Amino acid sequence: MSQTSHAGHTRIQRILDVVERIGNKVPHPAVIFLWLIAIVIVLSHVFHLMGTTVAFQVVNAQTHEIEDATASVESLLTAPGLRFMLTSVVSNFLGFTAVGVVIVAMVGVGLAEEAGLIKTLIRKLVILSPPWALTYILVFVGIVSSVAADAGYLVLIPLAGVAFLSVGRHPLAGLAAAFAAVGGAFGVNVLVKPIDGVLTEITNDAIHLLNPSLSIDLTANVYFAIASAVLLTIVIALVSDKIVEPRLGAYQGAASATQEDRLSAAELRGLKFALLGAVVVLAAFALLTLPPGAPLRNPETGAVVGDSPFMSSLIVVVMLLFLGAGLGYGLGAGTIKSSLDAINAIVKTIGSLNGLIFLLLVISQFVAYFDYTNMATVVAVTLGGFLDQANLGASALLAGFVLVVFVVGILIPQIIPKWALFAPVFVPLFMKLDVAPEAVLAAYRVGDSPANVINPLMPYFALIVTFVQRYQKDAGVGTVVALMLPYAVILIVVWTALLIVWHALGLPFGPG
Repeated sequence: MSQTSHAGHTRIQRILDVVERIGNKVPHPAVIFLWLIAIVIVLSHVFHLMGTTVAFQVVNAQTHEIEDATASVESLLTAPGLRFMLTSVVSNFLGFTAVGVVIVAMVGVGLAEEAGLIKTLIRKLVILSPPWALTYILVFVGIVSSVAADAGYLVLIPLAGVAFLSVGRHPLAGLAAAFAAVGGAFGVNVLVKPIDGVLTEITNDAIHLLNPSLSIDLTANVYFAIASAVLLTIVIALVSDKIVEPRLGAYQGAASATQEDRLSAAELRGLKFALLGAVVVLAAFALLTLPPGAPLRNPETGAVVGDSPFMSSLIVVVMLLFLGAGLGYGLGAGTIKSSLDAINAIVKTIGSLNGLIFLLLVISQFVAYFDYTNMATVVAVTLGGFLDQANLGASALLAGFVLVVFVVGILIPQIIPKWALFAPVFVPLFMKLDVAPEAVLAAYRVGDSPANVINPLMPYFALIVTFVQRYQKDAGVGTVVALMLPYAVILIVVWTALLIVWHALGLPFGPG
């Protein structure tokens, strides 16, 4: 390595160290969000007194109609605001999707982990994988995991930490690589996934504002998505191996047990039973999904993909899959000998989430209060208006749109509500510039995902902090932000460049 590149690499490490130190000097995340709640309360009243209002069009996700709307900043210090804060605490918490998803998924994952299935699978992966390929394999699986909605956050990310530790590498590097894959590349996949149907419908509703006879289909971004998945696998793995892991250095915690070259007879028998348990669960769901008129098909359209009970039950599928495989492994390997062993394993896992559940209680209030004030909508519409009036060329406007989506994504992490807000503004605008709607949707995917990995408002960010604290007890929000910042910056730059080149070359974003 040249002296110049080494100096640049050292500067990056120093910057990230500063980010981590500053981030970790702030109080506990729960205290941070309590302060943020106080700030939102004050700002909401200030902007409410100023009469801050914006007008815009939005897609109604239920009716698919384009609606004219206005958003005024609502104060949390008025009588209605105070009533909302005092009466909605329980409903805010129960309505916070991450809470239920984490607890339900961890029933199965926790049993599988306590039974020993997870460690055995990791050992099997390590034995079969060339050492240089481990990062690439985990990253690619992380990108593909978005086909099962949020399962990657709950399953793959902690597994990646264990996998790295098992081969003597820093577990935080494994966690970071998997988080970058699952969250930072969430918008694309090599497969069509449930979220694509919703994004496509919202896009078509926006297209019909300008051209009622034009529509795109579910595969409108599939070529770009596959190319992105391949490129991002390489980019994320390289960032992990060349930037993140060298900065972390050697892991100073307890080392994993020495890995043997082969599994024991009990472990092999456990894996066979685990496979049998998984097959039984998959067969049961196949019978409930595949036949015509099956209960997990959409009762009106018969669809399996898109708006269907099967897609709505994916997290339950994941839970039961791990539950079946974990029970099978435990019975086969002898690590579970009774129903009490299985129940104790689940209870132990749920008990370990107590700190996370309290933090999610506080975060859920912040998110609900912030949504109530409409300040995020005002910011999004205002930034969109600036970009609309900037008089840029198509390529520059696409890049600007990506940046706006990235910034607004810090305030509105959810992929669907943000697109429902942006699509009616930007899809017609780009169509007037002869930019195809599928290119606009692709640009939205590029801008939406990278912000996830550095955004404390993202529902699963607190969970990632919990995973990191398993290996570094004093870790905090600053640790995770510093860990993930290189991914966010490099992903947004490289991915935007791919988008611009793809569009400039006139390559199709999908078939048709």
